[in-house]
Amino acid sequence: MKTVLISGGGIAGPVLAHWLHRHGFETTVVERAPGPRPGGQAVDIRGVALDVVERMGLLEQAQRVRTRMRGMSILDPDGHEIDRSTEVAFSSGRLDSDDIELLRDDLVRMVHEHTRAEVEYLFGDSITALDEDTNGVRVDFAHGASRTFDLVVGADGLHSTVRRLAFGPEDRFAHHLGSYLSVFGADNFLALDHWQIWLRDGDVGFGIMPVRDNTELRIAFGFQSPPLPHDRRDSGTLRRLIVDKLASLRWEGSRLAAAAEKAPDFYCDAMAQTRMDHWSRGRVALLGDAGYCPSPLSGQGTSLALVGAYVLADCLARADGDHHVAYSRYEQRMRAFVDVNQALATENPGGPATEASVAHAKNALSLDG
Repeated sequence: MKTVLISGGGIAGPVLAHWLHRHGFETTVVERAPGPRPGGQAVDIRGVALDVVERMGLLEQAQRVRTRMRGMSILDPDGHEIDRSTEVAFSSGRLDSDDIELLRDDLVRMVHEHTRAEVEYLFGDSITALDEDTNGVRVDFAHGASRTFDLVVGADGLHSTVRRLAFGPEDRFAHHLGSYLSVFGADNFLALDHWQIWLRDGDVGFGIMPVRDNTELRIAFGFQSPPLPHDRRDSGTLRRLIVDKLASLRWEGSRLAAAAEKAPDFYCDAMAQTRMDHWSRGRVALLGDAGYCPSPLSGQGTSLALVGAYVLADCLARADGDHHVAYSRYEQRMRAFVDVNQALATENPGGPATEASVAHAKNALSLDG
């Protein structure tokens, strides 16, 4: 039985582990966090990605926890409504669509619960070195003892450690898209009832949506900027930057700034895409954001992760574990799908891609191809 180590316990990694286990592989997932990560924005499962979730047996569960927005308002910088819709929401698209929007932490929890009995999880640890030879990949961990695996997959996000160790520095593959995004939770101090609000003021803007039966808010605040010198893990500096920018807003600036200052789930990172000529090297492959992050601006990061996990597992199974054949086929099947979904992020700078573009991109691959 071939052994596979997957770095990253978010969505792509556990989904890959599930499908590999179904195909007879022995799977281990290592995750830096002490458990499934809480927080995060709402994410979308669209088109062919819905088929992946259905084949996992999780579609009904995902539908039960989906967001149920009634519509959205667009506000001017003073908080006056200038437009509204009961048909479309910027975060999810058409409200009558079969696509599913749900909170990222709900999906992470759901996938972890579905896989924890069949997958070895190593929480609170991370990979520090990879040493490949003809027999496998020797992996050193920050805390656990070194182990050897037949294959290693990096599903560890935009700032992938596996990618850095196997392919080189991040700046060779990360392409900045000219903005940053911060996401954090707060009490529903705006009393929103299944209704989103969006506001833009110059080069900053935000979207706010109620979640958890209107008891909480998820606030997504973005601003245009070239790459910042702050390290992404310097959360104190980034948080202060966001707090100051929010405080300068004319409408609800002080309350939004206070929420960002105390939010335990505060997140901020650059809007960037991962662009690579190849997603594999030797016995190591990349999955999801690690290999082809489309950025949240595309709305397709989660769908790419789900579909990529299914396709990679399918290719390894069909190749009977021959990673040379499997990885080549994985790239052949996924490349065009990745390209068309990454293009959504840059089609309409400052706004969402067209419905026609999203409809084409989300279905631009067959799972059984």
